[in-house]
Amino acid sequence: MNRWLVQRTVASPNWNARALPITMVVLHYTGMDSAEAALARLCDPAAEVSAHYLIDEDGTVIRLVDEANRAWHAGRSWWRGLTDINSASIGIELVNPGHDCGYRPFAEAQMAALIPLLADIVQRHGIAPGNVVGHSDVAPARKTDPGELFDWDLLARYRLALPKPKPRMRLIYDNDGAFFLALERFGYDIADRAAAIRAFERRWRPHRITGEIDSQIGALLFELLIARDLGQDC
Repeated sequence: MNRWLVQRTVASPNWNARALPITMVVLHYTGMDSAEAALARLCDPAAEVSAHYLIDEDGTVIRLVDEANRAWHAGRSWWRGLTDINSASIGIELVNPGHDCGYRPFAEAQMAALIPLLADIVQRHGIAPGNVVGHSDVAPARKTDPGELFDWDLLARYRLALPKPKPRMRLIYDNDGAFFLALERFGYDIADRAAAIRAFERRWRPHRITGEIDSQIGALLFELLIARDLGQDC
């Protein structure tokens, strides 16, 4: 870790040993009124939550848990067959009040701090763009963060996350079962089908979130699967 990327270290007691190698990054919003409240919770032993990094809206990066250790940020989650996401990932919390407390666009200084931090992490650990995900991607039935206002396109321009595909056609799958099998094959937990669709939309079609299958999201999913099969999300 380049020391210049982190401005403060505030050690959280909420961690344990990893059981898997690091292959993912999970991005979150704090969903609280202030950075101070979020920091207090992430360092409270009774809360039993943490992350490796917290990025304030002014761009200050705070390290909470050493990357070698398993922070407690993802909770019950699933991605591409993995269930212990905490063991396989680095968690980054972005200060933002979230959907319940006045959700707003992420600050420019905050995103400017995220880019070099994320670039350093994915380079050191060899993390594929397809494994840089949001909390809602890995826990669609429980979480909505970092949400539809997060600038995934900015990350994609730096090749730190997958770009939104450009569908060449509209696509209706033969039946709903075929769509959900494809969605699971791409990486999503489909136990709650409507929630899985909303999570997919929040990430890939953030301007319209319905929880229902349509030809546009069918086409987006098709393009993402083609890119994955061609090795373009790794």
